[in-house]
Amino acid sequence: MEELRKLEQVQKLITSMESHGIAMTSSSSSNQFIANFVLLLVKPCGELDFEDKFNLVSEYMPKVSFSEEFLGEASLLLGDRGYRGKEMETTLQPYGDNKLDFGSSMNYCGEMAMVGLDAMQRANSTLEDFFRSYFMFHGMDVNNPQCIFKYFPILSFTESYIYQLDTLNEEIALGGSTFGESQEANERSTRILSAIKSDPFQPLINLHKLHGLLTERLIHELRSGEEYWALERHLCGALASKGKVSVEDVMRAIHLKSFDYRVLNLLLYQLRGERVNDLHMEFLSISELLVEIADDLFDYEDDVLENNFNILRMFVRIYGASAPTALAKFVSEAEEKYDRLLKALDPHLSSLYQRRCEEATKEGGKVSAHPFGSWSMPPLIHDEDSFRASVISNIQT
Repeated sequence: MEELRKLEQVQKLITSMESHGIAMTSSSSSNQFIANFVLLLVKPCGELDFEDKFNLVSEYMPKVSFSEEFLGEASLLLGDRGYRGKEMETTLQPYGDNKLDFGSSMNYCGEMAMVGLDAMQRANSTLEDFFRSYFMFHGMDVNNPQCIFKYFPILSFTESYIYQLDTLNEEIALGGSTFGESQEANERSTRILSAIKSDPFQPLINLHKLHGLLTERLIHELRSGEEYWALERHLCGALASKGKVSVEDVMRAIHLKSFDYRVLNLLLYQLRGERVNDLHMEFLSISELLVEIADDLFDYEDDVLENNFNILRMFVRIYGASAPTALAKFVSEAEEKYDRLLKALDPHLSSLYQRRCEEATKEGGKVSAHPFGSWSMPPLIHDEDSFRASVISNIQT
């Protein structure tokens, strides 16, 4: 009703202005803006009269330059009726995912963080796993809808934003092997690389800061994500070009890979006004590491085809036929740390998490809980080019 009342006021004022011979524009939006501005001028404001307000606007406005960042933050105070710059307007046009220009997608929202439907859909499975595996560490019941929906908007938006950036990085890694093949491929890869290198997390950081959620630790984890993507591009590019792969880079990358879970967990601490539990964070971090390794073993062939980061791929390049032995040693050391930290948890929490691990193992798919059961090492692919050619040939026939 309030909105209807305001709209009625605006329409009456436009009619009144026309009846008084005040020139109006041919644009209804422009006329509406002018009417709203006049209403603002006549609205009481302390001791200022109409002339004072008019003079203040005339003197002040020409001297001020509003940045995209400021206007973006200001728009959040108005909800979905806020500021939209020219760049943002273009993003509201419908597009198919296959037509999305990744080279400009990180700039389409100016200084504001925005996400697409595809990224939101891709983020759903991670969010479900996060709720089921991490809520227990906050004493929350994942079966209580109120617990989920209370924190869902910011957690969902954040994970979707990360997925959106991850798509860009995958485009770069996949396109890395196409450099030099055509001018169009080179230009596309250059646009994508430029987009993801231009401080891609800053709009998200601005959003978290505006909502009082930003901490130094959260910024550190987001920057860890940037570091991981840079390492992924470097390592996958090295594999594609038969370059050198450093074991130190591989170890760093696999430890950083689950940064999004840590970002979500830190956000949940902030949303609930809780102090971060370092023991829980350390335990979950080693669990995440083991899950990433298990996922890499499961996705090994797909990652070879798509030129994605995969620890087994990297170990095969570094250690050759001895890769399974080297990886088994690394896993064994990680499991020892996992078992030690598991024993340090509250017994009830430890029991809940182990039950979640068993559920996740039965369900399969990518989950954050440590995988139960034996580790299965897939057949090694020593000649990735021949493997890809064989797969493509089989598809074509």
